Amino acid sequence: MADTALPYRLACLCDLRDAQGRVLLLHRRKEPNKGLCSPIGGKLDMHTGESPALCAQREIFEEAGLDIPLERLHLGGLIAETAFEGKGHWLMFYFRVLGPVSVDPHDMPEGRLDWFRHDEIDSLPLPDTDRSIIWPLIRRHEPRSPNGRPGFFSIHIDCRGGGISWTIDQEISPS
Repeated sequence: MADTALPYRLACLCDLRDAQGRVLLLHRRKEPNKGLCSPIGGKLDMHTGESPALCAQREIFEEAGLDIPLERLHLGGLIAETAFEGKGHWLMFYFRVLGPVSVDPHDMPEGRLDWFRHDEIDSLPLPDTDRSIIWPLIRRHEPRSPNGRPGFFSIHIDCRGGGISWTIDQEISPS
């Protein structure tokens, strides 16, 4: 019997930092990843043909109340997940907002937005792929100097068969 085709979803993840270098994360109250912490983001509006950058800009405004110009959005990664939770495939565009932002922690329908230091992230409830793959790659591609640019990574994560395997398709070192 042939495998049933799973839906493919397109989404963005948005990495915002404050002046102290803390990361803004959403402790989710809804699926996907209910009860876990993840960067803000969401699905592209496929009906309007929304671009990944415009999706990131919209999600940052909707969830953090910030109007970030497109030139401050750095595409830092492409994350392809095959058979995530056995329910669908995802292609996620990871954007890093260049420069610090200021957002007061607050509750919203999706969950609670709050700031976390880098040394706190590993102790938070995170999706398995974020903990073991995505956050280590984000750290590896941090800018090397205060005025440097983050690097880039493109990865494929395969969640079929109850395990997780992954490969790096491309990497560009940070400056």
